[in-house]
Amino acid sequence: MKIAFIGLGNMGGPMALNLHKAGHTVQAFDLSKAATEKLAAQGVTLAASATDAVQGAQAVISMLPASQHVESLYLGENGLLAQLPTGTLVIDCSTIAAASAKKVAQAAAVRGLPCLDAPVSGGTGGAMAGTLTFMVGGDDSALALARPLLEKMGANIFHAGAAGAGQTAKICNNMLLGILMIGTSEALALGAANGLDPQVLSEIMRRSSGGNWALEKYNPMPGVMETAPAAKGYAGGFGTDLMLKDLGLAQENATTVKAATPLGGLARSLYAAHSLAGQGGLDFSSIIQLFTPKA
Repeated sequence: MKIAFIGLGNMGGPMALNLHKAGHTVQAFDLSKAATEKLAAQGVTLAASATDAVQGAQAVISMLPASQHVESLYLGENGLLAQLPTGTLVIDCSTIAAASAKKVAQAAAVRGLPCLDAPVSGGTGGAMAGTLTFMVGGDDSALALARPLLEKMGANIFHAGAAGAGQTAKICNNMLLGILMIGTSEALALGAANGLDPQVLSEIMRRSSGGNWALEKYNPMPGVMETAPAAKGYAGGFGTDLMLKDLGLAQENATTVKAATPLGGLARSLYAAHSLAGQGGLDFSSIIQLFTPKA
């Protein structure tokens, strides 16, 4: 297929590259010159603008930072939806408010454009390996069209429900992720303060009732897991400010539906404090720095 891919950051770039490697014609665009040049060096065709990227495309995939970026890209007289021919598949993989996803889906339906919200989980490692989990909101027929593309970027595809359901599933998942990363960081910091080897403690907890994804794949303690951002100065990965955004979305949603999420609220406050301390650009696992002494 001919695919327009908009948004080539830590997640979008590897996803677009995997589609390219699978034999699809990818026309990619991002405002970041560094992001586009990285893909161009690997043979991906670059577009001068989002409008240029969608010319002749059979599918449009976007991976953008927040709701306002997605709405700006797709909606209004100058939005992409107004430029796409009937039948063009639209897949937004950003993590945004469910209300924004529904707004885009409704506008797409008016124009005869099958549309999905399909946020992902699995981190930058999953994006590069093509093993992401997609949480999809939208019609069965749109998912059937999208599945061959999603399968080139991910290993798990879950149909959460109607438009917006994918986003709701994603904020629930990321709220839990933020909470468990804080709990894992507290436990490792407590052990280290008592002189335990963090690597030994990590393995003990991993194989015990405290085992979780952070201990398996994304240990926050430096020197324990060479593939984790903690081993690279917390560079790359999933930024603290992005986690803060997602936790904010969860709290906004909880307020709307009158759900009790006290740990989610506390996690948002701790990530906000971490960001205000100047660490917003670091991977979210750097939250362990709140609980460990300064070097």
